[in-house]
Amino acid sequence: MNDQIQRFLFDKTNVRGEIVTLERAYAEVLERHDYPPVVDRLLGELLCAVALLTDTVKLDGTLSIEVRGQGALALLMAESNPGGELRAIARLADGAPPPGDDVGFRELLGQGQIMITLDPKEGHRYQGIVALDQESLAECLAAYFTQSEQLPTRLWLAADGARAGGLLLQRLPDESMNQDADAWERTLQLAATLKGEELLGLEPLEVLYRLYHEETVRVFDPKALHFGCTCSRERIGDSLLTLGEAELRGVLAEHGSIDTQCHFCHTRYHFPAAEIEALLASPDAPPPTLH
Repeated sequence: MNDQIQRFLFDKTNVRGEIVTLERAYAEVLERHDYPPVVDRLLGELLCAVALLTDTVKLDGTLSIEVRGQGALALLMAESNPGGELRAIARLADGAPPPGDDVGFRELLGQGQIMITLDPKEGHRYQGIVALDQESLAECLAAYFTQSEQLPTRLWLAADGARAGGLLLQRLPDESMNQDADAWERTLQLAATLKGEELLGLEPLEVLYRLYHEETVRVFDPKALHFGCTCSRERIGDSLLTLGEAELRGVLAEHGSIDTQCHFCHTRYHFPAAEIEALLASPDAPPPTLH
């Protein structure tokens, strides 16, 4: 099974879709961390979701999905870009025991919200927020599209710790494209028959044939996906500046330098005192805090 995303549409309708499969990129995320199995599975779903949304919105930049909860799982975050790079992390709540394998989505996260951030290379950053008030990640994201984008959208997500897969259907607003009044409801009903093991075990074209062999489906060339971290010395330096001058100088006074690492890929970065001083003297550094 290749790591890829594939766009498709139904001829003479305003219904389009995306289907994604992940294996190696998913494994590379999990190899860098030690999460409970239930978190591994949810991270797989989130990786598929961020890939589907990035391809759906046609963003020339970075798209991230950040899930913040008040349960045993405090944070899930995944990021994607048009180059097919994916990365993701999770964080358990401080002091919380590892969640059991059978904990459900709502129980695992508790109350909270999902933030979807579109950060284009040019133009303004956009952020949409939706509550964690549905029974699955897929349902929460569908609610986001209804609320923020006003485009009927449905997702099906599955992951088992080794493979992850996702399917997205969306009804476009241009009714002049649609010559089949029942297309949206029919394609949804057929997608609802898809089992998680089929989404994980079948190749994308097999899934589409299994669901839509009686429909006229136009399938586009797949795009490869892979694990890729966008961390850099510059970005890590910018993150250090957010700690504030007082805290940075305190660490320098104690250790003589600052060592940190990327949370996503664990690449380590060493900043000697002279480099921290240069960062603090840069025009982008925040003004000192007065107490």
